[in-house]
Amino acid sequence: MRYAVLFFVFGVWLLQQQAALPNFAWSGLTLLFAVTWVLPRNTFVQRKTYLVFLAAFACSLGFFYAAFFAQQRLSDALPAEWQGKDIQVIGVVAKLPAQHEHGLRFVFDVEQVLTPNAIVPPHILLASYDGIREEPLDIHAGERWRLTVRLKQPHGSSNPHDFDFEAWMLENNLRANGYINRKHDNSRLDALVKSPDYTIQSLREKARDHIQHTLNPLPNQLHPLQTPQAASEKVVRDNAEVSVVAENNYVGVLTALAIGDQASIPAAQWQVFTRTGVNHLMSISGLHITMLSGLAFAASYWLWRRSARLTRALPARKAAALIGLLVALGYALLAGYGVPAQRTVYMLATIASILWLSRTVAPSQILAAALLVVLLLDPWAVLSPGFWLSFGAVALIFYVTAHRLRPPHWLITYGRVQWAMSIGLIPPLLAMFQQISLVSPIANAFAIPLVSFVVVPLTLLGAVLPFDWPLWLAHQVMGVCINLLEWLNNLPDAVWTQHAPPTWSIVVGMFGVLWMLLPRGFPARWLGLIALLPMFLVLPVVPPEGALHLVIFDVGQGLAVAAQTHNHALLYDTGPNFNSEANSGNRILIPALRGMGISQLDGLILTHDDNDHTGGALSILQGMPVGWLSSSLAANHPLLQHTSNTQRCMDGQTWEWDGVHFEVLHPTAESYTVEKIRDNNRSCVLKISTGKNSVLLAADIEKDSEWRLLKQHEEKLPSTLLVVPHHGSKTSSVNAFVTAIHPRYAVFTVGYRNRFGHPKKEVVERYLAVDSEPLRSDRDGAIIVKMDAQNISVERYRKSHTRYWHQDIAGGT
Repeated sequence: MRYAVLFFVFGVWLLQQQAALPNFAWSGLTLLFAVTWVLPRNTFVQRKTYLVFLAAFACSLGFFYAAFFAQQRLSDALPAEWQGKDIQVIGVVAKLPAQHEHGLRFVFDVEQVLTPNAIVPPHILLASYDGIREEPLDIHAGERWRLTVRLKQPHGSSNPHDFDFEAWMLENNLRANGYINRKHDNSRLDALVKSPDYTIQSLREKARDHIQHTLNPLPNQLHPLQTPQAASEKVVRDNAEVSVVAENNYVGVLTALAIGDQASIPAAQWQVFTRTGVNHLMSISGLHITMLSGLAFAASYWLWRRSARLTRALPARKAAALIGLLVALGYALLAGYGVPAQRTVYMLATIASILWLSRTVAPSQILAAALLVVLLLDPWAVLSPGFWLSFGAVALIFYVTAHRLRPPHWLITYGRVQWAMSIGLIPPLLAMFQQISLVSPIANAFAIPLVSFVVVPLTLLGAVLPFDWPLWLAHQVMGVCINLLEWLNNLPDAVWTQHAPPTWSIVVGMFGVLWMLLPRGFPARWLGLIALLPMFLVLPVVPPEGALHLVIFDVGQGLAVAAQTHNHALLYDTGPNFNSEANSGNRILIPALRGMGISQLDGLILTHDDNDHTGGALSILQGMPVGWLSSSLAANHPLLQHTSNTQRCMDGQTWEWDGVHFEVLHPTAESYTVEKIRDNNRSCVLKISTGKNSVLLAADIEKDSEWRLLKQHEEKLPSTLLVVPHHGSKTSSVNAFVTAIHPRYAVFTVGYRNRFGHPKKEVVERYLAVDSEPLRSDRDGAIIVKMDAQNISVERYRKSHTRYWHQDIAGGT
């Protein structure tokens, strides 16, 4: 069973790596491999043949099983012609609404489409935006509403080491997203739709409201070791962003522990949990569910044995197993039934079944059964980091505790498990996040018992009981825990961050971990440590002397470009700011730069004062070392206060890195004395050249600046690749400018279905007229350019890393 399940998992994972769904004519292979069951297994060769066919059968079954469900889910699509149009629908708020800065975000189950001929998927993701003159929509889980919505097909940014929004939408069966049009009538039709799912969601919301109303507002208190000044700002230690939690308010954490609403936890607290390696505890994890189920089992077993009548009707052990399973299921449903919760419930269900059937089953078989059930219900779970970390952690626990000749003292077992978690999760953490918390063993040593055995039970009691003292006590204990975590968080080098290791080094590292964790007595366990070294020592390939590696990021309607030479790195603009907690810097650029092996920037250029070019700058300045900052920003601009080495970009500045020439062509020094010049026309224009190839980065300059460049630098304008000015706006790209540059590639950095309509059709046609090949970030994702003195290659990241769920917008938007 274990062998077959592993290959079934591999087949499901393999399907999720495909650029297109397979031809189901090949699914007959599964039936062919099914002859496994009738193969003889008497000799050694026959047994090996049987295992090969079993592996092929399980793998192909998993592959085509996942493909079948993928095809069904993709068929529920929003037609392209209905994107951006008003559609009136009736449906139910299916999930707990989450608050964002300007309204709510929630899942909506569509029951009826009122707009004639409109086609809408049954499950969509909606957001409400509250205007200044509009009353906020009072939307709650389980309510039926009539809404007018504007939708679009799922589309996310596509960059190296980036979050795949389209995969997340597919896994959650959300086939369109959009917003409520407040200009039309939107009204509640029913307060609560009678359905088990909606009732659970309504109960989750009531529990959240009860916790928040009980504990808010709390008096603001400072950590004893913090000054008011330190508590009110970001603290930077060793060029790593360290978020300080100023207010001792942990209501969001208690809400997440009670109902799984992780969106309630502020970003600053998440930063502390992530850096100390305890973020797995701050949601409803398998540990919490198992603990509650165990308490329910023990209590019910003790009580059931006290009744002879009940014991004669049903043995106490079987009754306790059933009650424990029901408690686990109820808590998991209250949590939203995520992958960790599912895995735990299925494992406990397997254990309960074993007790009922009076069977003995190995722990690995229990884990395999849970793994199989999770993927049968959700083939896309393999795309989630939580899937691998969750099952990997349990597998490690079984690996270091099961099949021992005699059980050691519980304290020794606890220490052994902590050691296994500390080193066993290094390979997957480096592969998925490129960072490891070095203080994680210490943090988990006190956080696990405090959170799992004190905070969670008290929080659940306070959520269901009519008195509030359990919530207040849970809040105080959580405060002690977080204060300790903050102290660890502020230690120098609390987190190890690095490049993304090669895949082969991850595999070797996992074998090394398993060898190191073998029981005492196995020889040379220290060799496992050597197997871990390639993940740290094998560095990404850097451009050779005289070569340039350029990444034009897909940041939506904005601009961010990374230029890397053999020994240096430059970032040209930082993309837009999305909201108060998320921006291109912390969501896209820092993970990508670190994954590429760029741990520090020699230079940062902020072309002009515009959110879509500077929105991620603060996160960059706080997240990694920056040698110098060049910009056209005003001298008193807040961003310039975060670094001491600043200068104004201006025509005539040149430098050379590793045989690659950099030159600023615009603006002029005199332009800074002219107040009436628009910020766009003061954008820093940069030319990067090596041999016969060159790149021109033109930011948001408009016609006036283009004519100035034609007059002053016409001989320097011809370039192999041009980042088109102002995203392809009509205010830029005059014919003479386009003709003078005559680029082989013209890159338009635009957001998907952006409200400006960029790039304008007539502008694109100007570049086509000079035989330029247009590239677009919304269609092609990040543009990765590798060039030297003679050659240039261009990679379209969305094309080279496409998956079957990625939206095809070959014709543009």
